[in-house]
Amino acid sequence: MEEIRSDDMEKQDEVMLPGFRFHPTDEELVRFYLKRKIQQKSLPIELIRQLDIYKFDPWDLPKLASTGEKEWYFYCPRDRKYRNSTRPNRVTGAGFWKATGTDRPIYSSDGSKCIGLKKSLVFYKGRAAKGVKTDWMMHEFRLPSLTDPSLPQKKPLEKTIPPNLNVLM
Repeated sequence: MEEIRSDDMEKQDEVMLPGFRFHPTDEELVRFYLKRKIQQKSLPIELIRQLDIYKFDPWDLPKLASTGEKEWYFYCPRDRKYRNSTRPNRVTGAGFWKATGTDRPIYSSDGSKCIGLKKSLVFYKGRAAKGVKTDWMMHEFRLPSLTDPSLPQKKPLEKTIPPNLNVLM
């Protein structure tokens, strides 16, 4: 388990101002937050916490987030299911996250470039073959790779580099 440092809590207290809401668009999540994280450009306050969310079950994550009441945001490293595979490992202690469709492109506001990809996932309790679907949902954001075959043929902005940005609902 990860330990929450007191200086992180002090920063969080500074952010929680009356009326403050963190509700970024998909484009803002990808273009500003995820891209900055990958470029190792820090922000003065931690609105999105770095956490390996797959070490926790979804009901444990809200109390570990920096912000959010109904949506929680995390940067998460991407782990592979098998060493020589591209298949991600999304297993937790009590179940697994299952993708509900294909990656959806996120375009720049002028519509000319695919700046990121968004995948929707649902949490299932139990093992893959007999998992029971829950109401927990997550959106996974990542930057497109230059050779990503799932991309529409518009010019991608960046190559994929961990971490992802995950939004838990």
